[in-house]
Amino acid sequence: MRHVLDRPVWSALTTRHQALAEGGDLARRYRPSIVPFAATAGDDADSLRALAGLLPPGETAVLVQADVIVLPPELSAISTATLVQMVAEMPIPAASDERVRQLTKDNAEEMLALASLTKPGPFTLEALCLGDFWGIRVDGRLAAMAGERMKQPGYSELSGVCTHPDFRGAGLARLLSLFVAGRIAARGEVPYLHAYDSNVAAIRLYEAIGFRLRSVMNMAMVQRAE
Repeated sequence: MRHVLDRPVWSALTTRHQALAEGGDLARRYRPSIVPFAATAGDDADSLRALAGLLPPGETAVLVQADVIVLPPELSAISTATLVQMVAEMPIPAASDERVRQLTKDNAEEMLALASLTKPGPFTLEALCLGDFWGIRVDGRLAAMAGERMKQPGYSELSGVCTHPDFRGAGLARLLSLFVAGRIAARGEVPYLHAYDSNVAAIRLYEAIGFRLRSVMNMAMVQRAE
């Protein structure tokens, strides 16, 4: 039986994030101004054809799923990667620190600048509509941030965890990860996350605060031919 996180994009877009979706019963994507994620209900020909129909020529989308990614003839992969999907084994206690402040739309430009520099994953100016984001400032500069992204029944994704290179080594990513994961757990949901399987430092951090591997995931950035 398929787990709700095996196709996390599809599960989110057909449940808690369906108001942010484009598409229908076979394939959906987030509005591209939010994040580039897309997904199909399955790997049958009709679902794959529906996915191709969501992308105008030259536009890209990102697919993430536990299954091997199958593409329709109209789409090609321009990059691929292997991810680890990790879930919190037990409720993470809420962390508290007076330096942590909620980020708002007024902070979107500097959040995008930090994400563009550190590349924690797809991030846009509209990412705040997915869930709350929190940050820590040092000398007035946004030094680190973390927030929530995809949401499925019973689960919320910890995402966007990043620290400016000038402020690494101070434990800010750990603190913010604990803070956001603790807020998710306090709602009675299970925090989960994705990381590149090559990002050993991040995986060790997440293991240290209580996350464990649930599944290896496949990721592909795909594009429709011009």
